[in-house]
Amino acid sequence: MQLTLWTYEGPPHIGAMRVATGMNGLHFVLHAPQGDSYADLLFTMIERRAARPPVTYTTFQARDLGTDTSEVFKTAARDAFERFKPRAMIVAASCTAELLQDDPGGLARAIGLPCPVIPLELSAYSKKENWGAAETLYRLVRTLSGQKRERPARERPLANLLGSTALGFRHRDDLLEITKLLGALGVDVNVTAPMGATPDDLTRLGDADFNVVLYPEIALPAVQYLEKAHGQPYTKTVPIGVGATRDFIAEVRKLGNLAADAPLPEESNLPESNLPWWSHSVDSTYLTGKRVFIFGDATHVLAAERIAREEIAFDVVGIGTYSREFAREVRERAKLHDLEALITDDYLDVEAAIASAHPDLVLGTQMERHIAKRLRLPCAVISAPTHVQDFPARYAPQMGFEGANVIFDSWVHPLMMGLEEHLLGMFREDSEFHESASHLGASTASQPAAPVAAAAAAPASLDLQWSEDATKELKKIPFFVRGKARGNTERYARERGLTTISVGTLYDAKAHYGR
Repeated sequence: MQLTLWTYEGPPHIGAMRVATGMNGLHFVLHAPQGDSYADLLFTMIERRAARPPVTYTTFQARDLGTDTSEVFKTAARDAFERFKPRAMIVAASCTAELLQDDPGGLARAIGLPCPVIPLELSAYSKKENWGAAETLYRLVRTLSGQKRERPARERPLANLLGSTALGFRHRDDLLEITKLLGALGVDVNVTAPMGATPDDLTRLGDADFNVVLYPEIALPAVQYLEKAHGQPYTKTVPIGVGATRDFIAEVRKLGNLAADAPLPEESNLPESNLPWWSHSVDSTYLTGKRVFIFGDATHVLAAERIAREEIAFDVVGIGTYSREFAREVRERAKLHDLEALITDDYLDVEAAIASAHPDLVLGTQMERHIAKRLRLPCAVISAPTHVQDFPARYAPQMGFEGANVIFDSWVHPLMMGLEEHLLGMFREDSEFHESASHLGASTASQPAAPVAAAAAAPASLDLQWSEDATKELKKIPFFVRGKARGNTERYARERGLTTISVGTLYDAKAHYGR
C-alpha cells in the first residue's frame, strides 16, 4: 500500500455501498470501527441524497478489541433486520475490520435471519472501489437471479440495463437517456440494476433477451455470469458520443433481432445531436488540432478518446486511467496516437504527465480539475471521482445523442473561456478599458505605464507606407481585431524608424506584442 493525501478510488466497501445505496430493499451491514462511518458523507453531501445510505455499521471501538467483536456484529445484524425489514442483506468487513478475521458471512448465517444474506469478500488491501461495486453486483446476481428459464417469443425484445450505481458520474441521467433510446428502438426494459432495483427485481433478470452494459467496470462480471448461466448476450459498445451511440443502436438491433435499417419511430422524440455539425461549423474551426490530455475511469477515457479523435478533431497528447483492470484497452488506444498510456492511481504522476504534455485542454476527474487550475489550463470533468458540482440538478447525461450535446458544451466552453481571456489580454491596453469611452462609464483602472510611455516616445512624424502584400495579409485578420493589429504594427514600425511595413514587419509586431 502507498500512503497518499488523495485517491481516485476508495476501498472496496465504498463500492459495495454504492450498489446498496442505489437499490431499494437491500441493507448493508458493515463490520467496521467507529471512524469508517465517514462514507455516509459521500452520498449525502456530494451526491446530495435526501436519505443516508442503507448501511449499518457495527462501529466497534478500541475497548471492544479485548472482547468478542463477533457478538458486536451479530447484534448489529439482528437490530438492522428488525429496524429496516430489508428484502435481502449484504455483509462485509471494512479494511480495518478485516484484520480481526471475524467472518461476517458465517456470523450472519449463524443467526438465521429470515431473508437472503449475501456475504462479500472484498479483499480490502488488494482491490478498490469499482472492483468492490462489481463484486457486489456479481454476488447479488449470482445469488438471486435463479435458474435458467425458457423465454417466450415476444413482439418487442426485453433487455436489462446493468451497471448504474449511486455516486456514479451522471448515472441517473444516462439511465433515463438509454431507456428512452431503447424504447424508440422497440426494446422494452426488464430490470435496471443496481440503481432503482429491488432484490426481488434481480430474480427477474433471466427473463430478458439480452443485457445492456452501461459501465463495464461495474457490470462486466455480472453480465458474463448471466451469459454463461442464462444464455443472455450483452452489448459491447458504451453509447457515449455520436459514433458510439450509432454503433450501439446497430448492436441492439442485432441482439434484439430487429431490422437493421428500420428508422426510429417519429413519435420517439429523440434529439439529434448537434455535435457533428457544430464541430464542423465555421465558428468551431478554431477547435481543430487542440491538444487534449485525457485521464479517468476506463469507460469514460475510451469514450473521450474516440470523440476527440473522430468527432471534434482534437489531438490526443496524453491518455491514461486509474482502472488497472482495463489497462490493456487503454494501452491499445494510446498506440493510435504513438503514446504510452499512463496507468496509475497516483495523482502526482498524472500532474507531472500533464505538465510535460503541454495540452490546451484537460479532460479528467475532480483531481485533474485541481491540477489544471494550478497549471492555468482549461479543464472539463468527464469521470468519477467528482465533487458536488458534477451532480447537477438539471438533466445532463453523457450517453446517447443528448449526452453528445452535453459533452460538446462541457468540453468546448472551457476553451471558449480561454479564448475570451486571450482577447481580453490583447485589448487590455485599449482606451475603452481605461477611459470614459466604455458604455459602463469612466473606468478607475490604472493605465499600464510602460506601453503608453513607449507609444508617446515613438516618433509620430514618420509617414508609414503599407506594402501591397502586407495590406492583403492585414485584411485576413478578423475585423474585430484588425484595427488593434494595424495600430500595434504601425507603433512597432515607428519605434524602429521604419517607413514601409512589409509582411515581415506585420509578423514581427505580432510576435513582439504577443510576448
